[in-house]
Amino acid sequence: MWPAPVTLTGQHVTLAPLTQAHCADLEQATADGDLHRLWYTMIPPPEGIAAEIDRRNAQPDMLAFAILDPTGKAVGMTTYMNIDAAQRRVEIGSTWYRKSVQRGPMNSEVKRLMLAHAFEALDCIAVEFRTHFVNVQSRRAIERLGAKLDGILRNHLVMANGTMRDTAVYSILPHEWPAVKANLTWQLERPRD
Repeated sequence: MWPAPVTLTGQHVTLAPLTQAHCADLEQATADGDLHRLWYTMIPPPEGIAAEIDRRNAQPDMLAFAILDPTGKAVGMTTYMNIDAAQRRVEIGSTWYRKSVQRGPMNSEVKRLMLAHAFEALDCIAVEFRTHFVNVQSRRAIERLGAKLDGILRNHLVMANGTMRDTAVYSILPHEWPAVKANLTWQLERPRD
């Protein structure tokens, strides 16, 4: 299996292979801020977390992680997805965090850990990010990473409410990784307001 399951550990967060043992924490996490009510995302409601864990783990082109805070509590999920082993490409996506930990250092560290693993351990030729065109918060976060907009896939997905999703596609390439890594490291080390 490429990539093989792995645990990635930083100062603010640990990424552990996603299992049903994380279900109760993630049910609380998705309820924090009613994240599942955001029409432009695909975050499950609390009662859908167990099925979402099973779905992510059953997909052959996904490697799912629980995002754990320093106490070991699961506060969100993220995934290597659309894995293409032959071309050594992955997408980092389906990432969400409970509202109470958003806008802190976790997202920067999660992305640094996953990107470092993708480029330095897996020798990826590209790492992709996708989000709904109208999800400005997510698009700005992806752009702050240093990812470049590859384009917009129009009418790419039908959302749960029946609307069409235009998907913004971004990527980072290996020669861009050193600058992206330096920027993420700087963001994590600088004093917070």
